[in-house]
Amino acid sequence: MTPPIALSCGDPAGIGPEIAAKAWSNLRDSCPFLYIGDASHLPQGTPVAHVTSPAQAQEICATALPVLQMGFPAPNVPGQPEPANAPSVIASIERGVSLVQSGAASALCTAPIHKKALIDGAGFAYPGHTEFLAALAGRDRVVMMLASDQLRVVPATIHIALSDVPAALTPELLRETITITADGLRQQFGVTTPRIAVAGLNPHAGEGGKMGQEELDWIAPLIAAISDDTYTVTGPHPADTMFHAAARARYDAAIAMYHDQALIPIKTLDFDRGVNVTLGLPFIRTSPDHGTALDIAGKGIATPTSLIEALKLAQKMAQSS
Repeated sequence: MTPPIALSCGDPAGIGPEIAAKAWSNLRDSCPFLYIGDASHLPQGTPVAHVTSPAQAQEICATALPVLQMGFPAPNVPGQPEPANAPSVIASIERGVSLVQSGAASALCTAPIHKKALIDGAGFAYPGHTEFLAALAGRDRVVMMLASDQLRVVPATIHIALSDVPAALTPELLRETITITADGLRQQFGVTTPRIAVAGLNPHAGEGGKMGQEELDWIAPLIAAISDDTYTVTGPHPADTMFHAAARARYDAAIAMYHDQALIPIKTLDFDRGVNVTLGLPFIRTSPDHGTALDIAGKGIATPTSLIEALKLAQKMAQSS
């Protein structure tokens, strides 16, 4: 039997607690998971069972949300992140990583964090979850994939200014991104021979050098030089023609050159069901593709759809691994 999924609480002042409760209500009979956080942060009336290990969560999940209790020093007020609680938020993530690395949990799913609160309260030194998880796992390079039933897309560069992309986008970076994506598709998604499509950097993939030279100078030669019997790579393709239905049928994942080139198509195609997946870690990690949504926290109106999809995908990936 596949062990349950560990769900770290994220910032409890955001929508994490309420979407966790809603996700449990939806998935309790089909996708066991345990919540790593403070049970008092969950919506009033949520059936809760305190556990000390994921193994206990397997049977309990059908009747109550299993909670691995974490202490938080300051009161939690929805919509108002409390820096004093930052060490506990970080500890929740660390506990989840420990559980999945030991095999006690099959995967880690992470609720959204509030980076400023973590910086202010704990001197958090990472741009976000992805980089922190890479450090905990001892990995120098990981890849962020956004996945849904309609599209899997990977941005080669992520949270940097558009003006910085050409310098940051190196042959080494693109090659590593392609390799990690191919390995992730095989190992965690069960795609035997992955097909990867690479977008161009410039409009119309440079249009023969008239709109930019990077495609001619090194992107196309790099793609042509990649020789691997276990996957295929095509491109560089004009990004504006890569994401319609017929084009998507020709690849298993697309690699985009920068953040918006990747995220605009998936959020347009499947806004509520997109899932953030970290490839290149020695364990499975998924996350809902949204933030803490402080403006609606505690109001009971947050949709759990992305978290539900993140938990379901984590379970599917664990069963495919």
